[in-house]
Amino acid sequence: MSIEASAPGGETAVAVRNVYKVFGGNEDGALARARTGTSKEAIQEMHDSVLALADVTFDVKRGELFVVMGLSGCGKSTLVRCINRLIEPSAGEVWLDDREITAMDEEELRELRRSEVAMVFQHYGLLPHRSVVENVAWGLEVNGVEKRHRRERAEEALTAVGLKGWGDRMTDQLSGGMKQRVGLARALAQDAPVLLMDEPFSALDPVIRRELQEELAKLQAELHKTIIFITHDLDEAVRIGDRIAIMRDGAIVQMGEPSDVVLSPANDFVREFTRDVRLQSMVTAASVMRSPTGTARADQLTSEVLAALESEERLHAPVVDAEGRYAGSADLLLLRHALDEGDRPVGALTLEKESAVLEETVLDELVPHGLRSDHPIPVLDDDGALVGEIPLDALAQAMAGVADGEPAGSVGEGEPE
Repeated sequence: MSIEASAPGGETAVAVRNVYKVFGGNEDGALARARTGTSKEAIQEMHDSVLALADVTFDVKRGELFVVMGLSGCGKSTLVRCINRLIEPSAGEVWLDDREITAMDEEELRELRRSEVAMVFQHYGLLPHRSVVENVAWGLEVNGVEKRHRRERAEEALTAVGLKGWGDRMTDQLSGGMKQRVGLARALAQDAPVLLMDEPFSALDPVIRRELQEELAKLQAELHKTIIFITHDLDEAVRIGDRIAIMRDGAIVQMGEPSDVVLSPANDFVREFTRDVRLQSMVTAASVMRSPTGTARADQLTSEVLAALESEERLHAPVVDAEGRYAGSADLLLLRHALDEGDRPVGALTLEKESAVLEETVLDELVPHGLRSDHPIPVLDDDGALVGEIPLDALAQAMAGVADGEPAGSVGEGEPE
């Protein structure tokens, strides 16, 4: 069902509403057919038109790194250019905050591109007759920023992308990775709240590409830009994206967090598309944990906790404080020895804490914890509260499932043993 076009809410920075794009032939006829669900192939045959985008709708949250990905020809680069209207949509609306980009006149659109929506292209788009710092400052120059100030901002942007001291070089002295850093610095120097990045790293070798992905992640953690990032590389999307939209034949076929897309593919296309992703890096503690069992309170006496363990024939008890934060694990041997020295609250004992992991800990990192532990692995949220535990047999099942190439997101479900 199509989403009704409306202004986005306060948490939304960019909203795309029911966008279509038809190239060539009978555009009106092709658009009418597309709205009835006619396939891309049939539209091309009937109207000699290419349906590049078909009813695309999504929101990008403020400060989010949103990745649009798919195979070549799926429409992802057309989509990102429709957002800043380098390509005019055939139908639909695009919003920036509470303003409709698709309703702007040429003057408003130029101002939008100068100060609010910056773009980083795959092939750098640098001016060969200008120095590095002049390339970075070019957008500021167009906007009429005074020379000294634009130089300062350009140098700051170069420092942010790791090119401090390179400002006076010419662009032909730079490697491909450095040129792409200049392109990113130019977008940062504009200080636009929204960045559109069209496969910016795809032409680079794998090592440099990984370095720039990490650099972008660090910059985003500091700057909190709203970024729409286009790629055909799923590993790249999973590594950097807060959310991913997968496109096929001009339409979005699945959208969600990277783990959702990889572990719960919506159809056979997405399943095949994601099958080569290393599941070890996607299965998290949260996806395999169970509810914690036999929890003890830190203010309970040692004798109480010991009696409970013995009666239930358990060897360990996770201990939490009054706010539910994890205090450590108490085992039978510790409790028995402690009781010889008097009956104290169990929270006063020296509890084992090293085995605990956070919810987002991935399977690659969980395995060493499982090898060192003789009890379920406690799982904590970012505030240190105990939210679950991973029995060692559930961890083994997750490992076996991944080894067989199956998503392991439901391994830990069910009643505790």
